[in-house]
Amino acid sequence: MQVIPSIDLAGGRSRVVFWPGVAAGVGVPTDRPERIAERFVELGAKVIHVVDFDGALSGRPANLEAIGAIASRVAVPIQLAGGLEGADNVRLAFAAGATRVVLAMSVADDPALLADCLAVAGDWLAVGLDPRPERLAAFPWRRPSPPASVEQLVDELVARGVFRFVLSHGGAEPDVALLSRLAGTTSAEFLVAGGVSDLDGVRRLRDAGVAGIILGQALLSGALDFSQALEAAA
Repeated sequence: MQVIPSIDLAGGRSRVVFWPGVAAGVGVPTDRPERIAERFVELGAKVIHVVDFDGALSGRPANLEAIGAIASRVAVPIQLAGGLEGADNVRLAFAAGATRVVLAMSVADDPALLADCLAVAGDWLAVGLDPRPERLAAFPWRRPSPPASVEQLVDELVARGVFRFVLSHGGAEPDVALLSRLAGTTSAEFLVAGGVSDLDGVRRLRDAGVAGIILGQALLSGALDFSQALEAAA
């Protein structure tokens, strides 16, 4: 299982200052996303996940310069989320240096838009889902009734050509049983975003069979050691 560092961007900077040595008073803190990404790649990261918070609010990529700065410093895939719902937005992300894109759950209700984005991104496209039943039910679906389950929604999207999903739990602990079912019955790749704050949590997701775990503040703050997380995920 991959351990994927995540950097949340706002105004071209990381929203969380990277200072893993804060407890010992060593190292130099930084909010420069390219420096943060470079350090994690040096430590063994194979993918960097980036969330464009400004883009998510505006509906259009807003931190492309920062993406370009990251791409100029690392030679691993950059997976970008936030404001990418549209073929032109995906093209902008790729032109800036992103190599993967994550679309919001709303694309599940817009087959034409999803098809346009898939035509640009192909296998480098993922859809972000919140798998909690109450969240699925509360989402403002335009269809007559909400999907009966996240499994049904995943099957629907896989049939349309989506083969990678980012499952976000809003900080809640991931449902390991659900993840095991999804990983065991679907050919798609599942990445879990957040909800883990210790090495036992990493091991639980590893044993569930997910492809990767995306960690932001836990890694950036030093609460979870990246090298130890890699060992736990192996």
